[in-house]
Amino acid sequence: MGSTRSPLFVLVNVLVILYGKDILVACTSQCQKQIHIVYLGARQNSDPRLVTDSLHGILASVLGSKEAPSEAMVYSYEHGFSGFAAKLTDSQAQKVAIYLELSMLYPIDFISCKQPGRSWDYLGLYSQSPSNLLHKTNMGDGIIIGLLDTGVWPESEVFNDEGLGPIPFRWKGGARWYIDGFLADNEQPFNTTENPAYLFPRAAIGHGTHTSTIAGGSFVANSSYLGLGLGVVRGGAPRARIAMYKVCWNVVAGQCASADILKAFDEAIHDGVDVLSVSLGSDIPLFSEVDGRDGIAIGSFHAMAKGIPVVCGASNDGPLAQSVQNTAPWIITLAASTIRLGTNMTILGQAMFPGKEIDFTGLVYPETPGLLPTAAEPVSSFHPVAGNVVLCFTTVGSRSAMASASLAVRAAGGVGVIIARNPSNALPPCSNGFPCIIVDWELGTEILFYIRSTSFPTVKLSPSTTLVGKPVSTTIAYFSSRRPSSIAPAGLKPDIAAPGVSILAASSPLDPYMNSGFALHSGTSMATPHISGIVALLKALHPSWSPAAIKSALVTTAWRTGPLGEPIFAEGSPRKLSDPFDYGGGIVNPNKAAEPGLVYDMGTSDYIHYLCAVGYNNSAISPLVE
Repeated sequence: MGSTRSPLFVLVNVLVILYGKDILVACTSQCQKQIHIVYLGARQNSDPRLVTDSLHGILASVLGSKEAPSEAMVYSYEHGFSGFAAKLTDSQAQKVAIYLELSMLYPIDFISCKQPGRSWDYLGLYSQSPSNLLHKTNMGDGIIIGLLDTGVWPESEVFNDEGLGPIPFRWKGGARWYIDGFLADNEQPFNTTENPAYLFPRAAIGHGTHTSTIAGGSFVANSSYLGLGLGVVRGGAPRARIAMYKVCWNVVAGQCASADILKAFDEAIHDGVDVLSVSLGSDIPLFSEVDGRDGIAIGSFHAMAKGIPVVCGASNDGPLAQSVQNTAPWIITLAASTIRLGTNMTILGQAMFPGKEIDFTGLVYPETPGLLPTAAEPVSSFHPVAGNVVLCFTTVGSRSAMASASLAVRAAGGVGVIIARNPSNALPPCSNGFPCIIVDWELGTEILFYIRSTSFPTVKLSPSTTLVGKPVSTTIAYFSSRRPSSIAPAGLKPDIAAPGVSILAASSPLDPYMNSGFALHSGTSMATPHISGIVALLKALHPSWSPAAIKSALVTTAWRTGPLGEPIFAEGSPRKLSDPFDYGGGIVNPNKAAEPGLVYDMGTSDYIHYLCAVGYNNSAISPLVE
């Protein structure tokens, strides 16, 4: 994956990038223990106990005692692949590397929280239709969707089991959580009054509940956020099972450790999931596809080898080129598109304003040089604010900037604010229901010209409404990361696009943007579970299809125009017609993907050939397959 900067999770080196303590790192790497990931490649033995005993033996030989491995070992990876995570000093890590004839060990990395209606109807999966993919597969009955995320709020109505069949006999798992890697190296305050944490799969951050709902939530009628989007909420595969692997924790920005992520992949493969939905990602600069520090690339390779498709977001760093992440070719990588359901009326602004209508009142623009909506003083010192609606311009698009603008106008006695900003798809609510309307610079300039040309300009603010009608103006979201890949420029990423803007789904009570159990969030984190739900349906219809065959069906049948044939635009500076650099194959078309006519299949050996072709040597590639 909230705002576009709120929900996807991004791999960062916390000590260097997040805190910038380069000197401290030099010391701690020599003086203190860090978690190191020892990745040994494909599983060496079918008996997990023998694998664990072997790994303990390796550590005992290096550390010099039989007791030391129990103290040092954090995880053993024994199901989908082999290896372990252990607390080691740099010198101990070097000894392990020499003992195992490895070129290096991988210090743990962290991930920080960055990426989150009627989207299923927009994609043609109407619940009332008797002939679409949804009903051909009995809504995904019998399929298990695994999610690596922040946990889940199990009391949410969307997790009711009405209409579900028995749990598949093959299932070996349950809701799981992983924290040892996070605790070992986390330096932030944890489980505080401001940011409480649950040391089990329950979610404090609403991200995991939101993504789970989109992928496989059950039908819940009369759902809305502050009355907006009123209708039935459901997931793409409402009769599929949800398996939560909680790997992300409630600290500032939200973080997850790569050691925990690898363990979740390892156990999800063993548990028997059919598809993995991973709204997490790595930060720029990216690790290579064979680097053990990229737990998503390594874990997803082994999932693919076991026939499990892995779906990830492209990240929310658009519209910049080379910002796409999760670029390994065995991953299905998502861009985020909008869905705009409206009539032919002109809408000048967007807002999440459910309050009473503001009848015609004064409209003012503070003609103060350098006015910023985040600066309260210029607004409050501008005398016409009281009792008026204020227009202001900003280059800042974050939620905090929007909230600061509304607070400043409110403190000065204003009754509403219109914020003109660079075109973007982020649509945050303002504080305590204060009227806060967002327009782009073009419309803001039109309003400003009206103010300057009229002696007594007035404006009327109406509450937000959900406009239902024909879909219009499909766009690739401003925040959606773009190709080419910074590590593999020839790679075609993202693969495909799906709805990811202002998606209504369930959330956690601790989500500040939740109302009556639901929230509207945006991000490639929200696009990811759309595809995960569709992949679940395709797995139910074609159980023998490989992950590559499913990816091929999605990409080759995608819409390159909107569902009604209208052009797809890419938000940015400037706005332009979208192309494969923005949306990959196009907007996902689930019903066409069910019967693609032709698929391009690939297997493990094909991906190995790819790694060879792009220049990785045998020592880098061999752990994946040996």
